[in-house]
Amino acid sequence: MTDSVPAAPAPPTPSTDRVSDRFVSYVHRLCEATRTRAELRRGLGMPVERCSYTHRYLVPWLRDHDDQDYAERRRAYYAVAALIAARPRTVREAARGERPPVSWHERPNLGSSLGQGVTKGVLKANSAESILHLMSRQSSDAVHPGLPALMRQLHNGGIAVDWAVLLEDLAWWNRNRDRIATRWLDSYFRTATGETDPATPDSAEENHR
Repeated sequence: MTDSVPAAPAPPTPSTDRVSDRFVSYVHRLCEATRTRAELRRGLGMPVERCSYTHRYLVPWLRDHDDQDYAERRRAYYAVAALIAARPRTVREAARGERPPVSWHERPNLGSSLGQGVTKGVLKANSAESILHLMSRQSSDAVHPGLPALMRQLHNGGIAVDWAVLLEDLAWWNRNRDRIATRWLDSYFRTATGETDPATPDSAEENHR
């Protein structure tokens, strides 16, 4: 049985979910067809200009995002689509049916995933920290090419990645790099060490009631 390729792929009907979540769900569905998944995977680590096989699937998602940050957002969409398509079969099967936490702020970012990698022995702490500190000094031009190898390492270690969160972070990286990088580092250290100050704001507030 051969895979059928949609003649004019389009995003699903809008819902109350975030656009990034809807996009990730759309790419997951596309990847159910072997040929489509292979065509999306061809864009792995490539600039948009070299992703000719990807345009037919992703352009419909970007026509409503034509603003001053269009090029950077488009690059993020293409990159995440390729990364999703490049997942090993075991990872794709394990991810079926997973539902992210309700609160966006509770969802793991790349720093959290790297922290999980350290706690599970997939990454060494000094390597993970070096990766994050290096990224925090780089523009998206340097960050994007390194993502395929990093994602592959995380996947091989059974570490999940929240694609919608990564998509939004990459889309705004050049404009808000310091803020995003700080959030990644905060999440990394909270996850990797598993230690928190017992005098948290909540407990301090409780003591003053």
